[in-house]
Amino acid sequence: MIFVTKRNFLGQRISHFSFIYYNKPISLMIKKTILFLSFFIAVTTQAQLKKISLDEAVMQQNRAFRADKLLGFQWIPNTNSYVYYTDAFTKMMTANTKDNKAIEFITLTEINKELGTKLKSFAGMTFIDANTILINDTSNYYTFNTSTKSGKLIQTTTESAENTSFDGAHEYLAFTEKNNLYLFTKNKEKITVTNETNEAIVSGQFFARNEFGINNGIFWSPKSSFLAFYQKDQTDVADYPLLDINETPGKLESIKYPMIGQKSEKPRVGIFNLATKKTVFISPKGNSDDYLTNLSWTPDEKYVLIAELNRGQNDMSLNVYDANTGAFVRTILNEKNNNWVEPEHEAFFPNPKSNNFVWFSEKDGFQNLYYYSIEGKLIKQLTSNKFPTREILGSNPAGNEIYFTATGENPTNMLAYKVDLKGKQTLITKDQGVHTVIASTDGNWFFDEYSNHTTPSKSLLYDKSLKAITLLISKNKYDGYVMGTAEINTIKAADGTTDLYTRLIKPSNFDPSKKYPVLVYVYGGPHAQMITNSYLDGANLWMYWMAEQGYLVFTVDNRGSDNRGFAFESVIHGRLGVNEMEDQIKGVDYLKSLPYVDGNRLAVHGWSFGGFMTTSLMLRKPDTFKVGVAGGPVTDWKYYEVMYGERYMDTPAENQKGFDEASTLNYVKDLKGKLLLIHGTSDDVVVMQNNFMLIKKFVEAQKQVDFFAYPMHKHNVIGKDRVHLMTKVLNYIIDNNK
Repeated sequence: MIFVTKRNFLGQRISHFSFIYYNKPISLMIKKTILFLSFFIAVTTQAQLKKISLDEAVMQQNRAFRADKLLGFQWIPNTNSYVYYTDAFTKMMTANTKDNKAIEFITLTEINKELGTKLKSFAGMTFIDANTILINDTSNYYTFNTSTKSGKLIQTTTESAENTSFDGAHEYLAFTEKNNLYLFTKNKEKITVTNETNEAIVSGQFFARNEFGINNGIFWSPKSSFLAFYQKDQTDVADYPLLDINETPGKLESIKYPMIGQKSEKPRVGIFNLATKKTVFISPKGNSDDYLTNLSWTPDEKYVLIAELNRGQNDMSLNVYDANTGAFVRTILNEKNNNWVEPEHEAFFPNPKSNNFVWFSEKDGFQNLYYYSIEGKLIKQLTSNKFPTREILGSNPAGNEIYFTATGENPTNMLAYKVDLKGKQTLITKDQGVHTVIASTDGNWFFDEYSNHTTPSKSLLYDKSLKAITLLISKNKYDGYVMGTAEINTIKAADGTTDLYTRLIKPSNFDPSKKYPVLVYVYGGPHAQMITNSYLDGANLWMYWMAEQGYLVFTVDNRGSDNRGFAFESVIHGRLGVNEMEDQIKGVDYLKSLPYVDGNRLAVHGWSFGGFMTTSLMLRKPDTFKVGVAGGPVTDWKYYEVMYGERYMDTPAENQKGFDEASTLNYVKDLKGKLLLIHGTSDDVVVMQNNFMLIKKFVEAQKQVDFFAYPMHKHNVIGKDRVHLMTKVLNYIIDNNK
């Protein structure tokens, strides 16, 4: 027995008796000492780590904790050099693929001094050619020569100008003011393209509420001879009132919101001839409220290609029109499907000297690429993958190789491939993960930035032979912080055969002998994938904060979600919520099979479609979850908009049974757990009527629920108010799931 004096973690002297039995083997004594030291080091290390606050988890995931990257990477046109920004966005660096040694290129100080601007960031600047950058400062547009360090003002718009779009030569500038379309010539002459006095007729802006891949409404022809544009007539679309509380008294602001089964937009495509100053219009060949989408120009400017989709969204034709007259020329292809047809990509022309083009189609069950002639002949199906192609990245100068992204065999990945016009496909990116790839203009180099489960970020250059050079490996910005772990697994869907991906986040001090409550985070709707092979596996940082409060945080991508092919997604048609809920319950069954899960303390939270899923689960599976928080939920699909809603549910006249089955309003009497409903008062995506109607039904049924509104916020609560939102959500779950 030895009397020992030592210091504790605070440096205070402590004394105790230590018993050493000399008849024990020395090896056993060493093992015990190692175990003690390991425990001591673990406790000490844990005490030294910093904890991430909820404020940091919400606001800093893509700021302070953002991985190191080559921000704003761009290839300098027609060179093998590239540029990127410093982390402060105030200095542009450049390097060449010969040695990849970065040197300072230009600074914001130089640009501001030359142009008289007060720019605070390089963000948004783009190269026009190898020596010229286009710069926008509010309503002024400049060019800056990187060799001479000189610049000039090239265009000035009005303060009310929106949706600005330069032609390919950066001489003409199209823009909208209110509902009309205008352009400035290279001599800065303002030309009126449309002059509609009816404000419900809107030109040059997106339509169809951004569905069908639409994100703009202005389309310059390749040689700047024509300006095509979308036009929507919303005269018959109902006005929907939103309250502006910042006025005294409050003021109603009306938006056009076409609800399912009601009157919708009537689209046209205008083609303005810059030489004649005349416009021809193209209307749907079918009904006046069918969809015109995915507009593209042929390289020779003779034709425009437009996908026309019937309002029922199950019959699509790709049509060719004469650019000069607007006359219909031919239908190249037609696709029908009893569920839906959803064109999301315009025709892609790989060779600027040919009108042959590439078209996306899901007709074989997965999004693949098809090569057509302008006459309508299928030249070649370029890809025949059993996984979806997502985006075309570009083509080589010869136009015989096309670069694209696709998931590959593992749907949580996003990889880059190339395919030639004979259908030979090659994987460009060699590592598993989620990749962002940019090809050089000569097609000899590919910049690749990716992350995966174990890699915060890695930046590579691939040469033409696909040999990789590493440019940057990010350090882990979470080093020094208390962080839990995430496990990615698969379970079987409710159909018994389909694999579903799951993510389970555990606290840093996870103890398998304990019983943990679980927060199930759900989205579950189409065009969204919650679990990806990226760093943090697609999770929000607040989920790791929640894990440190003693929770497990679980997510499953049910059938109906993204990146699994048409059959996987279209199982939801006409019965939104049914198969999705059954798959979520399979996730709950999996959780309850784990010995460390407290099956009596399950909570669920989701937003938008996830809000619909949350309320559906709380009401239609009332014995499953003790507490739920639903944000911005669709509560009855008849209150949602035409373009998205009718694709998945048809109309009430066609599918009343499906609408009744999906409506959460019909299940309020079955509520057992605690439920918090949240909505932004200016939500123009899922209008607040959804939540109000559900609350009304709860009142009528004498059911107590909680409700919280975010004044003047739209569909998402953004900015610093998001900290308030997540505090509200997570505290509600913690307080009511004890």
